[in-house]
Amino acid sequence: MPYAVVAHYRCEPGDAGLVRDALLKMREHTLAEPGNLAYVVHADAGEEAAFTLYEQYTDQAAFEAHTRTAHFAEYIVDLVRPKLTRRQVWFGEVVP
Repeated sequence: MPYAVVAHYRCEPGDAGLVRDALLKMREHTLAEPGNLAYVVHADAGEEAAFTLYEQYTDQAAFEAHTRTAHFAEYIVDLVRPKLTRRQVWFGEVVP
C-alpha cells in the first residue's frame, strides 16, 4: 500500500531562500529513488518562510530507505533542519 508523508516546515524569513533551494535539490534526488512516487514542494500561500512537502512512496520501507540516503543527510539533516523554527510531520497510508 502506498505510504504518504506530509511535512510542514517553518523557518526565519532570512533562511527561506536557503530552505527552498535545499528542498528543490532534494526533490531532484528523491524523484530518482526507485520507491518514490511523488515529492512535491509547496510554498505556503501568504507566508514566505513556510513550506509543505507531500511525499509518496511505494511502501513504508521505501520511505525508510529514503531517510538513509546521502542526499537526505546532506539536504534535510544538515541544511534544512537546523534552520527550522517549527517542524510537523504526518505519516499515512494512501486509501485505494
